[in-house]
Amino acid sequence: MPSSSSTQKKSSRLQSITPELRQWIIAQAQAGFSAPTLLQSMTDSGWDEDVAVDALEVVLREHLSQVAAQQNQPAPSKVPEPDLDHSPLFIDVGDRQVEVLMDLAHPRIVLFGNLLSREECEALIAEAQPRMARSKTVETQSGGEEINPNRTSEGMFFQRGENGIVATLEARIAKLVNWPLENGEGLQILHYGPGAEYKPHYDYFDPAEPGTATIVKRGGQRVGTLVIYLNNPVKGGGTVFPDIQLEVGPRQGNAVFFSYERPHPATKTLHGGSPVVEGEKWIATKWLREGEFK
Repeated sequence: MPSSSSTQKKSSRLQSITPELRQWIIAQAQAGFSAPTLLQSMTDSGWDEDVAVDALEVVLREHLSQVAAQQNQPAPSKVPEPDLDHSPLFIDVGDRQVEVLMDLAHPRIVLFGNLLSREECEALIAEAQPRMARSKTVETQSGGEEINPNRTSEGMFFQRGENGIVATLEARIAKLVNWPLENGEGLQILHYGPGAEYKPHYDYFDPAEPGTATIVKRGGQRVGTLVIYLNNPVKGGGTVFPDIQLEVGPRQGNAVFFSYERPHPATKTLHGGSPVVEGEKWIATKWLREGEFK
């Protein structure tokens, strides 16, 4: 409980819900103390009664909502995880030293640099160009595919290990995030022209949708995503994470990785591709499954 010396004689405007107060209220509630008892304790310590009532209402309501959300969450899965013990600047993936540019714990996001060379990026684009078509997304009712107005790009899929450059990249990814190569879906190449975007979405398959049971037969849930930037748009085209107000700029050869231990919004992995303002954007996307993808 915050000390009386730090709260007495404060005006109600200066009394706020600090992390320490929040922890104290939750701890006391979990111990079985009623709201009136907590209110009395706070006013005895010098809190303005109206401010104390508001603080109790806000903290307890948020806490109960979080508890309810957690109870409805699916059980967590093992997820891909780069070896970032001791905060390395580089990760050795066998044939390349990949840079670690940013590391965020929750949501789990890591920004890598130098995953691909300029020549490798250009080779992937050249291999993909003849096979590009309007991008589709998973049709969650049946488990099939559909054209989605929220995704205005062109795309294609390589089969796993289809050619030399794809096989090389897949081997790097497996070492980079410590995940079996066979648990990866085929590499998808996407092209966004001016104005094209992919509005915020989740990559996991919603357990509530009827088509999910069919989809997860091929390797289980998705548990991780790697978005690799193959060129440098002039303006726009970043990868945004609205829940944490983060935008990753598309830089050729770099890649942003994020994982989600359960198919639930609590993972804060809502993300999207911002509209390309000028130029074009090419990316490669690798989705990682719980088990072997067949």
